[in-house]
Amino acid sequence: METTDAPPLTDTQNQPDDRQIAIDRVGIRALRYPMQVRDKARAVQHTIATAALTVDLPHHFKGTHMSRFVEVLAEFGPELHGDNIHTILRELTARLDSESAHVDFEFPFFLAKAAPVTAAVGMMDYTARFSATLEKGTVDFVVTAIVPVTTLCPCSKAISAHGAHNQRGQVTFSIRSHPPLWIEDMIRIVEDSASSELYSLLKRPDEKAVTERAYENPVFVEDLVRNIADRANRTPEIAWYRIEAENFESIHNHNAYALIEKWKSPAA
Repeated sequence: METTDAPPLTDTQNQPDDRQIAIDRVGIRALRYPMQVRDKARAVQHTIATAALTVDLPHHFKGTHMSRFVEVLAEFGPELHGDNIHTILRELTARLDSESAHVDFEFPFFLAKAAPVTAAVGMMDYTARFSATLEKGTVDFVVTAIVPVTTLCPCSKAISAHGAHNQRGQVTFSIRSHPPLWIEDMIRIVEDSASSELYSLLKRPDEKAVTERAYENPVFVEDLVRNIADRANRTPEIAWYRIEAENFESIHNHNAYALIEKWKSPAA
């Protein structure tokens, strides 16, 4: 039987674009992918990351090749390891003929936490994020831990005859560090700076202890970010930090917010 070769498919993305406008980042977002991250207690923790991968696009190309982003991840097997991020960045720039690449991997991170009195153990979940950029041959790597905490209002305590209002807050703590800091250590810095840390499992004696601990350690949102900054300043591995704290106020219909950002040493 005589066969004829099919004509090649049109590569629309590689066609020229005459608008002379480069794109800073183009790629894919909201891709869920199995991932391993280092864990102090168990050496490695298995989780699911939500990934974003982007590259720059020169002005003369009409589009990028979206499938190649997933191909790069797939080449690391069915489960990505966090240590491969630098290699992923270099593969993206090579595969997509780009000068820069950026990746974000956001994932749940779990710690087994013992309650303060009964020592009952429950799994506490946090959110962590790896953000990395390769530009002009240099990799910039930022680790973020998103940590829920309890805060108790110092003003309310000072003016009230019976108790004080408190609320759950959320701290977003981002760092550049060398050598790398454990995610667990970042979480501990935040939790030690709040009125109290949170737990997933509390019996009545534990609830009493946590409530009284918060009452004895009132912090404004301003205190919270300053407490974290003070601990970060005394952590030699940390070169840069950005601290955001948001209190989900219990007696207002708005949230309280504060931010501190600082380079401890000159940026590279």
